[in-house]
Amino acid sequence: MTESMRIGTRKSTMALAQTEEIARRLAVVAPELAVEIVKFEPVGDRDQTSNLLKHGGKGGAFVGEIRAAVLKGTLHAAMHSLKDMPGNEDTPGLVIGATLVRDPPTDALVLREGVSLDDLKRTHGNGFKIGTNAVRRAAYIRRLFPEIEVIHFRGAADTRVRKLDNGEMQRLPDGDEVGPADALIMARSGLERVGLASRIARDFTPQEMLPAVGQGIVAVECAAHDWASRRHLSLIDDPAAHLSCDAEREVLWVLNGHCNSPIAGYSVISGHEMSLTASVLDEADGRFIEVTRIGPADRPRELGRAVGLELLDKGAGALIEANRPAE
Repeated sequence: MTESMRIGTRKSTMALAQTEEIARRLAVVAPELAVEIVKFEPVGDRDQTSNLLKHGGKGGAFVGEIRAAVLKGTLHAAMHSLKDMPGNEDTPGLVIGATLVRDPPTDALVLREGVSLDDLKRTHGNGFKIGTNAVRRAAYIRRLFPEIEVIHFRGAADTRVRKLDNGEMQRLPDGDEVGPADALIMARSGLERVGLASRIARDFTPQEMLPAVGQGIVAVECAAHDWASRRHLSLIDDPAAHLSCDAEREVLWVLNGHCNSPIAGYSVISGHEMSLTASVLDEADGRFIEVTRIGPADRPRELGRAVGLELLDKGAGALIEANRPAE
């Protein structure tokens, strides 16, 4: 008897590539399973002008509608980029059934034609505009190029590169426009997924730009009581990625990090040990609070909790509250 699994996903090129990878892996380990990919266009993709806070942050903007379909039972599972999943709240009734092998977690620099990395280095960024919608990336790039102008820039990975190449202005929530951008900061994994890795002018090391929590990890969410789906998804789960997922997201939980939180976190497993580095930063005045700890790889949440609590001891809570959106 043929079983089925309906997997919901955003309809962007990158999201579809990630979901197709899930389907390919399931076909190998569970050939009896008929996988159907169901495309969604959540509000965060429909509205590329407004601040994400208007739609409830990344959670409401990108994953809320798909999660609701899983809870309703019209989907068996949902594909998410782990970094888009809110870390300061649980969704009752849902679990992460699988995490795929982690893609490169680092950020990368993409330049428009006519701009070189040497230009940015020589001028410290003076006279150039760089596009990102992430507080974390904005803060780190100002460390590397202190005189650069950071501008609001949203859209799917391939859409952002097209806007950069065409010299398009970016509309702001208040109706004004900024741009055009001279460069973008993007996730290397996203550029690879949409076939644009050749556009990378520079890879930032984790020391230069600590990745977002969960960056590079594809997560598959399903209903907690759906044991058939959980069994199938467990067959494609990568244990190392899941351990990193648990450690890094525990930091978000401890810090009560909201969607506008300037938080970064990245873990590395070596043998039986995990090293976890997390930071909280203030884009306005350039303050950084960073903590690194090493612990047993098989106790990821404990390590994440220790890192989060040490960050709070060092004053991270005040930086997070300073960036918390008004109710």
